[in-house]
Amino acid sequence: MLKKLNQLLERILPFITPSSIIIGALLGGWLARYADLSPVIFAFMTFAGSLNSKFSDLKRVFTRPIPLIATLFILHIAMPLVALLVGHLFFQDDPYVITGLILSLVIPAGITSFIWVSIYSGNIGLTLSVILIDSFLSPFIVPLSIHVLAGAKVSIDAWAMMKGLLWMIVLPSIVGMFLNQKTGGRIKTTLGDKISPISKICIGVVVAINGAVVAPYLRHFDMQLVELIGVVFVLSALGYPLGLMIGRLCGWEKGTIVSLTFNGGMRNNSAGAVMAITYFPSPVALPVILVMLFQQTLASFYGAVLKRYVLGDKRMNKAHES
Repeated sequence: MLKKLNQLLERILPFITPSSIIIGALLGGWLARYADLSPVIFAFMTFAGSLNSKFSDLKRVFTRPIPLIATLFILHIAMPLVALLVGHLFFQDDPYVITGLILSLVIPAGITSFIWVSIYSGNIGLTLSVILIDSFLSPFIVPLSIHVLAGAKVSIDAWAMMKGLLWMIVLPSIVGMFLNQKTGGRIKTTLGDKISPISKICIGVVVAINGAVVAPYLRHFDMQLVELIGVVFVLSALGYPLGLMIGRLCGWEKGTIVSLTFNGGMRNNSAGAVMAITYFPSPVALPVILVMLFQQTLASFYGAVLKRYVLGDKRMNKAHES
């Protein structure tokens, strides 16, 4: 029953986050009271996702580190700089929106990218390594990136954010990996399969709670909000083709291109929303929440693109066979 539920939740994943935002906006103040629970729920989600990983997974990727470096370049240099440029171009008088755009693109790689990479037969080892390494680096990268790119326009407690990221992402990941390594992978079936559907339900819960917090900003539907939605959509869509393009230009195998595409485009937006609500003024969370409207749907779209132009490319198939 749990396996069937998990498969169902994976199929409807593109609809879970948008509908959860709507539910959060409708419930508003009642659900916003539970915002303090978001970090706890997210720590559980991180633990559940890390049960698929082992410390030994990292070794294989370091023997061929260029795809990993390329992914981290997209995640933490290329896209945050684009967000900074676009933010100043369209919202130069609103430091909260600019900070929110930057935050939405410097948060660590998304755990849900593992699901999409698995569906389209991507490089699982590379994907797990990107998620794990990016998670371990996030307590340092995220506060530093916000400080460098957003400057002093928005006041943040960098040390508190680092501690929060350690508690929400790094420590649960280490515990999950340790248990997987210690049990020889058995915990993936004895525990991981049982809590996997629960963790996917938790995605909707966290998104709904954070959607409730920013509900007042979503209710005032004006041209500025429309403009912000459009900008967020474009920024959300850019990482996928950038990863695909770099993978093809470098002549990497299909599995690596698939992983680079999804890892370049997907972020851990649930973590970003929790950080935005916890450590920033509420308006900063709005762009991060809006990204959730598009991320899974865009992943589905680019999955279809990969299937047609990469996985179904007979010339690539022949090249890899040779």
